[in-house]
Amino acid sequence: MITHGRSLAQHRASVTPFLAEFRFETLTQYVRKWARFITPRVLGVDDFALYGDSYGTILVDATTRLPLTLWEGREAERLGRWLRQHPGVEVACRDGSLAYRQGITAGAPDAVQVSDRFHLWQGLSRRVQDIASAHRGCLPAALPPMSETDPAPVEEPVENTAADTRAGRHARRLFEAVQVLTRSGRSHSSVARELGLDRRTVGKYARARTWQEVMRRPPRKPSSLDPYFDYLQQRWDEGQHSAKILHEELQTKGFFGHYQRVKMVVAPLRRGLPLDEPRERPPSPRETARWITTHPHRRNLHINDRLPRLLDHCPELRQTHDLVRQFAAMLDNHDATALLGWLDGLADSGLAPLVGLARSLREDQHAVAHGITTPYNSGVNEGHITDVKSQKRLMAGRAGVPLLRHRVVLIAHLRRRYAD
Repeated sequence: MITHGRSLAQHRASVTPFLAEFRFETLTQYVRKWARFITPRVLGVDDFALYGDSYGTILVDATTRLPLTLWEGREAERLGRWLRQHPGVEVACRDGSLAYRQGITAGAPDAVQVSDRFHLWQGLSRRVQDIASAHRGCLPAALPPMSETDPAPVEEPVENTAADTRAGRHARRLFEAVQVLTRSGRSHSSVARELGLDRRTVGKYARARTWQEVMRRPPRKPSSLDPYFDYLQQRWDEGQHSAKILHEELQTKGFFGHYQRVKMVVAPLRRGLPLDEPRERPPSPRETARWITTHPHRRNLHINDRLPRLLDHCPELRQTHDLVRQFAAMLDNHDATALLGWLDGLADSGLAPLVGLARSLREDQHAVAHGITTPYNSGVNEGHITDVKSQKRLMAGRAGVPLLRHRVVLIAHLRRRYAD
C-alpha cells in the first residue's frame, strides 16, 4: 500500500513520534493542561457568532498570541469566574460590551481594561452612517451643479409634457410628499408606512432631484459608447438618422460595440429628446460615512470634489466630520488629553446618535483612554475568531462547543510548537 508515494511503514514511522505524545493522555487532558497552567499577563476577550443568534466568548493570550479557551455565551459571571481561577491578569483588552466590562471588574479588579481601537472606530462610523441616513435629503448636494454634468434641458412641446397626464400628476404629488417628509429627518421606512408605499419606492422619490426624473428611466452606468455622443449628435443634426449607418461610421472610429447599442442610444433623438447621457447618483448614507471617516490624505479626487460641497450644504454633516477628525487625531497621536472635551462636543452636538455614543463612552472613559494611548488591541482575537469559523465549516456545524474548543486551542498550540 502506498500513501502519497511512501510505503505504509514509512508513513507510520513518521507519525509515531507525534502519536507518542498522546499515548497516556487524551486530547481533553492535553488541552486542559495548557489552560490550567497558563495565566496571561495581557488577556484578549472577544465574542463570535456561534449558531444563529447564539454567541460565544474566546479568550486569547495577547503576549503569546495563543487561544486559551472558548465557551458558549457572553455572561459576565462566567468570565469573572475564569479570571478568579486564573489570577495574574494585568491588562484585559475587550470591546465595549457591558457584560465583559462587568466580568473583568468582578474577576480581576486590579487589571487595566483597554477598549479596542477598532471597535471604537467602528462604533463611531455606525453613528456617522445613522446621521447621514437622517439627513438623506442633503446627499444630492454632493453632486456637481447641473451645468457641469448635464446638458441644458430641452423644451418639450406642450402636448408631450408629462405634467398634464394622470401619471405625471400622481408622480408630482408623491415626489412633493416624500421630499417634505425625508427632509425633516424621517427614515424611509417611516415615510413608507405613512404614505402606504414600498420602502424602495420612497428611496427612488427621495433620491430624485425633480419629479420628472421619477418618470424617466433610472440613471444608467457609463458605457463604451459615451465618448462618441458628440459625434452621434453632430451626425443626427446633419440629417443622418439611420442607426445602421451610424454604427458603421463608429466602427471606423474604433467603436467595437453591437449595433443594438447604437440603436438604443439614438432612440431618444427620434422623440425629440436629448441623448440619455449617464447621470451620477447621490451618495448613499453608507458611502457618505465612508467619505467622512476616510483620512483626508487617502481620499481620491472624486471624494475631494464632492465631500466639501456636501459639507457646505449640510451643517450637521460638517459638525459630524469635524468631530470624527478630532477623534482620528487622538488615535493617530496616541494622545487622550482631548478626550473629555471631545465627549462634551458629542453631547452638545444635538445629534441623537452622537449624544448616545457620548453617554456610553463616558461610562467607559478610562478604558477608552487606555485604548487610545496603549498599544494593546484585539487584532489577535480576530485572527483566532477566523480559526473558529474555519473549524466550524470543517465540521459542517455539527460539532458541539467542547469539541470546537479542543480543536481550536489544540491546533493553535501544535501549529506553534511544530513551526518553531
